[in-house]
Amino acid sequence: MAVSYRLAEPADLDRLLLLIQAFCAEDQHPFEAEAVRQAVIDLMAMPHYGRIWLIELENRAIGYAVITLGYSLEYHGVDAFVDEIFVLAAHRGQGIGTQTFAFLEDECRKLGVKALHLEVMPENARAYALYRALGYEDLHRIAMNKWL
Repeated sequence: MAVSYRLAEPADLDRLLLLIQAFCAEDQHPFEAEAVRQAVIDLMAMPHYGRIWLIELENRAIGYAVITLGYSLEYHGVDAFVDEIFVLAAHRGQGIGTQTFAFLEDECRKLGVKALHLEVMPENARAYALYRALGYEDLHRIAMNKWL
């Protein structure tokens, strides 16, 4: 199934927030509407922090992908993180995830990214298998976080 990708624009905000809300509900993450809205607005306005793409099929948004950019001595320069990737359930299992990762990796190469990172929930065996098949390594590290 051939999908297309385009950078999200301010006019896409409401559509994008609905997709993000669906992602958060499915992954059981909190969805703080106003905080997420502002984060999306900020990211669209400051592309040096990353990118948001809509995944479209026949000009209809069926998902989205977000990468954020950083810098790492360990990875010798610019690195990126797949912050979120989501495809509506009705469109899964059709190769869209694989196509989307090929797209993201190509876009990251254009941005000079040396390494692309991601996280996967331990119970999401399907996503884990996809990421391994795409060449992502399990670093056997424990992700930790502190809100500031």
